[in-house]
Amino acid sequence: MRNSSRGAVDPFIVMDVMEAARQAEDAGHHIIHMEVGQPGTPAPVKARDTLSNAMRDDPLGYTVALGLPALRRRIAQLYGEWYNVDLDPARVIVTPGSSGGFILAFTALFDAGDRIALGAPGYPSYRQIMKSLDLVPVEIQTRPEARYQMEPRDLDGVEYQGMMVASPANPTGTMLGREPLKALIDAAQAKGAAFLSDEIYHGIEYEKKAVTALEISDDVCVINSFSKYFSMTGWRVGWLVLPEANVRQVERLAQNMFICAPHAAQVAALAAMDAGDELDANMEVYRENRRLMIEGLPKSGFDRIAPPDGAFYVYADISHITKDSRAFAKQILDEARVAVTPGLDFDPERGGGTLRFSYARSTDDIVEGLDRLQSFMRHHGHVD
Repeated sequence: MRNSSRGAVDPFIVMDVMEAARQAEDAGHHIIHMEVGQPGTPAPVKARDTLSNAMRDDPLGYTVALGLPALRRRIAQLYGEWYNVDLDPARVIVTPGSSGGFILAFTALFDAGDRIALGAPGYPSYRQIMKSLDLVPVEIQTRPEARYQMEPRDLDGVEYQGMMVASPANPTGTMLGREPLKALIDAAQAKGAAFLSDEIYHGIEYEKKAVTALEISDDVCVINSFSKYFSMTGWRVGWLVLPEANVRQVERLAQNMFICAPHAAQVAALAAMDAGDELDANMEVYRENRRLMIEGLPKSGFDRIAPPDGAFYVYADISHITKDSRAFAKQILDEARVAVTPGLDFDPERGGGTLRFSYARSTDDIVEGLDRLQSFMRHHGHVD
């Protein structure tokens, strides 16, 4: 049977690394996971208990396409609690994870052939989903001096119908302050381009609060998820916030593409939003892990790093060690039994000289992983 050209997207390399790590574990090796961007903690206890009760009494059939009304109201309430933004719940759409949100937003806002500007390094699935929808990702090589975030000057002479940013970003963990974010929104809107803000790492911040695009403009699309801060990766539930005029368009697409986000996940997500004590405890683990990584990676020879503002990643420049990050990551997995992600996932042009380290797992794992990395790098003469 024939394959479509739209389906000819690049693999998500981190998933390949996960599979290689799984095979090593099946062979009896103990692997420290610094590759995957997911919390090592389960969904909050309150979320799991609430769903357990619901499963006894509720058939958990289809919900309406836009999501459970109670969940949409609670998400809108969150914007008041976190950002002092008064958000109409009618603008909130519950999606099958942020990935479902990307598909819905890209399909609703753009036509085939439209060009979307996005920064590199960046989350690889943006460009692969765009390609599968016959959209054109326009990757902007961002400057280390700008902490790998786009700036309006990067877009001079660039033709685009949409702009997408992430703050905190994957793989760098860097954030855009209010004025830099406003400058990008203004630049997009001056061109009549749609502005999309990936905010799935909001809530995981260290020294200052992330800024939502909704603090600056209502004429934006915000994508978020319960995967990261709320520790619900496998539950596949997220949300979009859109201008009122775009909601019906996305609703029709959601009805036909997905029917609805998983009902059970929506029930759990609603309860998770009121599990603040447990989520705060998770944040203390990330905070300690970040400290360990910032101190420990340079001792292991990975000294070209910048402290992340949010999320749970450190992006390291290893171009002085290798130009083949994929082969180097495989060597680290094979010899040190630590799984890390090659930068090629995030930046096809410069990623051969970078690695991403995730510190979302337990603190014990981070300590062990850093010890293994230091031994590996010392053995190969990369550190004294």
